[in-house]
Parts: sequence; structure tokens; C-alpha cells
Amino acid sequence: MVFHSDLDNTLIYSYKHEIGIHKKCVEIYQNREISYMTDVSIILLNQLRQKALFVPTTTRTVEQYQRIRLGEQPPEYALACNGGVLLVHGEKDMNWYEESRELLADCQTELRDAQKLLWTDENVNFEVRNIEELFVFTKSARPKQTIWRLQNYLAGSPLEVFSNGVKIYAVPKKLSKGEAVRRFRQKVQAGSVVAAGDSRFDISMLEEADLALAEYGLMGENIQGEHVVYLGEHGIFSDEALKYILSEGNNQ
Repeated sequence: MVFHSDLDNTLIYSYKHEIGIHKKCVEIYQNREISYMTDVSIILLNQLRQKALFVPTTTRTVEQYQRIRLGEQPPEYALACNGGVLLVHGEKDMNWYEESRELLADCQTELRDAQKLLWTDENVNFEVRNIEELFVFTKSARPKQTIWRLQNYLAGSPLEVFSNGVKIYAVPKKLSKGEAVRRFRQKVQAGSVVAAGDSRFDISMLEEADLALAEYGLMGENIQGEHVVYLGEHGIFSDEALKYILSEGNNQ
């Protein structure tokens, strides 16, 4: 079994998110503790890693991903940059990356155009980054206005606009976590695939999996398939998702 899991708000939580006192820091940035896992999730993830191939699957950059400590032994594989980069024992798989770049070859003009538009947006209060020449990222003081402007500009293009609070992303439709799961399934000849996620970035991954664990806030997103289970309404999503996977494995 392969377990693809998003990280932020799926397995790990910002210091701004209340998850109780029984937790451990898993990310330090600029000498500050900024992300945590619950003690329960740490134990459950260690148990699951004995039974499944755990593949963190995140929109984080490689640098941001490598700040995280998920136990004494880092995962063998990780998918960063929304699946555009595959890390193997912490090193970038250049074949995978070149395949990603080839997949997005017809999106480069639109990515540059999105970047130029964001440069001229008076609400943008952060540098406009082209991440690994895969997608564009920035932050806005008025994200709704920036999103509206960007969506209108990109209407009919091969890019999608995503947001997470003040964070703004312009991402090629081909650069999806679902596509990454399909590619990785083929690479390792995976049997069953389980996925867990909490945001719109994760929907394609959840739809591609054989078993999908979605944070209950995604219930209104019309995720396709009868294999989707919604968790976390009355507890911490990471704890509930990991418990569910382990219980399903024990029932098989």
C-alpha cells in the first residue's frame, strides 16, 4: 500500500492551530517553532510506516519540505511542488523533474504572463516567485481582489488559481497531485493507494486514490467517487485519518 498525504493541516499543524498540549514540534524556521504534530499522530504514523510506503505529497517547495522532521527516519520518497518534484532519499529525481517540465512546456507563456500581472497588482505585498518553473506564488493584502483579477486574466488558459488565506497560486492544470499520484503509482507499481488531504490542492489526489480521507471542510467540493471518507469534524483530522487507515488495514 502507498499512502500519499498532504502535510499542512493534514498531518502537521501551524502554531496558530489549536491541537492541544500533547504535541511535538516538527518544523523550526528562523529559530521559531512553527509546526507541530499531535503525539497520537506521531505514534500512529510510525505504526503505519511499518505497513505502507508513506509519501508526503505537498505544494511546499523542496526547501520548505526539508524543514520538516517526520520521525527519526525521513520518508524514502516525497513529492514536493504540487507533485512536480520527486525527492528520493532527499535528493531531486532529475528524470521526474524533466518529465514534469515537459508536461508543462505549453504553459510557460501563461506562467510568465501571470507573474507579470501579479507584479503590477498593488495588493501584492510579497515577492512573486516562479517555483522551479512549475507554478507562480505570491501573497496579497487583499487576496479576493487579487484572485478575481488573476482569474479574469487567465480565463480559458491552462492555469488554475488557488488561494490559501493570503497566499495566491497560479498553477498549470496538468501540475496536479492527482497526476503525480498516477505517475508515482506507475513508477513503483503500487497496489492500493490511500490519500489524505484537506484543501482544493488535494482533490485530484483524493479522486485518484483507491481510498480517500478528506477533511470534512471539503464536503462542499463535490469530490468524485464513493471511496471518499470525510473525517475531522469532531476531532483532529490527522489523528482520525491515521486511525482509520490502520483500522481498515487490520480489517483486511
